[in-house]
Amino acid sequence: MSRLRVLALAAMALVLTSCAKQADITQITVQRIFGECRSAGAGARNPDGECEIITGLLDQFQRENPDIRLKVNIAAWPGYDQLSAQFAAGDPPDLVTMHMSAISDYQSRGLIEPMGPGLESVGVDPAAFTRAAREGVTKNGQVWGLPFDNWAPLWHVNLNQFRQAGLVRDGQPILPTSADELLIQARQFKAATGRPYLVQAMANETASYTRNLYTWLMTQDAAFFPDPKHIKLTTPEAHRIVALLKQMYDENLTTKDQDYPAATSGFMNGDGGVYLVGTWMIGTFEAESHTPGRPLSNGYAVMPYPRLFGTRDAAYVDGHAWVVPHRERTPAQRVAVYRLVRFLADHDYDWSRTGHLPAMQAVIDSPRFKALPHRQAIAPLATIGQTLPPQVQRQFAIQDIIGDEMASAITGRKPIDTALADAERRVNDLLFHLL
Repeated sequence: MSRLRVLALAAMALVLTSCAKQADITQITVQRIFGECRSAGAGARNPDGECEIITGLLDQFQRENPDIRLKVNIAAWPGYDQLSAQFAAGDPPDLVTMHMSAISDYQSRGLIEPMGPGLESVGVDPAAFTRAAREGVTKNGQVWGLPFDNWAPLWHVNLNQFRQAGLVRDGQPILPTSADELLIQARQFKAATGRPYLVQAMANETASYTRNLYTWLMTQDAAFFPDPKHIKLTTPEAHRIVALLKQMYDENLTTKDQDYPAATSGFMNGDGGVYLVGTWMIGTFEAESHTPGRPLSNGYAVMPYPRLFGTRDAAYVDGHAWVVPHRERTPAQRVAVYRLVRFLADHDYDWSRTGHLPAMQAVIDSPRFKALPHRQAIAPLATIGQTLPPQVQRQFAIQDIIGDEMASAITGRKPIDTALADAERRVNDLLFHLL
């Protein structure tokens, strides 16, 4: 056989082998938020950051499952403009991250699949979810997502300034137990430190106003969504919350006119005692507390919101979930999707290093989770955490409307009752016109 013929046969064999290998590989598309971090380089990476952990998990799945090829789309937060365009084009991803508060918008229009049978096929039992996580993905008795976490606004505390103000006992911050006590402690704090008690992102993060309102309405057991199409905010319960926040503003007991980056860096630079922001900042502030010479050095604590109103322990929570959009896919692709779902469920602890609360009760109960910094302090959120009623749609838009009106009331541009009435009217108008 000539050398040329041998080479031709070898090339043909290589092509045929390659084709066979390609046919054995199943490709699925995964779409996520949480940012892009490969370009930052290894030296700049935060091992406990959202981006770093999810990137590492998907890389690990790819290595351990060579018969599945992941095509990973990274969407800009919160990702719904891109997802809606993909649905309109008839080309949604196979698996996508979605806030629990947004699931109703897609589930009610038949855009995502119920995941109960798929979860069962890979041995993921919804009974293993925490109560807060299970409620966040359950609509009309069916499970529509794999919960990945719960997150909630928290009180991040500068313990060094609290010590200066005499508000530390046994190494723990003394938090108020009523609205009156908050005002007393905030004035005491300002007199001792010269700083405002609260740090808030008030310039462009009005959703945080709404989350404050939700939590303290829940502690008062207020039924502010009497049904999924109506909200009730012209109530004494809502008025007293806004009145307290306005008084804090009027007495300069909070930072003012800061956007989110300014408020975050301000807290790390010692601008105030308590920063109202979510679970995702625990790692960053914990790292600051281990940096010598910084305002948070050896002086950082984090707690759920104190109950200032009512008699019930409660906290507004949202969460991230993985959902499966409706689209045509082969049996092999469906199997691949749920193998990834099972992998993500099995790595709930890894994700909890971000600061978010695990979605799996076994992880919360595990010694390794409890050993993470501050996790025992926030673990009660798994039981007291509460989402909005599951059938309420347009929750992102609703929180923006309420936040806008609360900002108007707190800064004095509208009377409180007018702002609450306007918020109620605007939200109900939005819900009335849903298709």
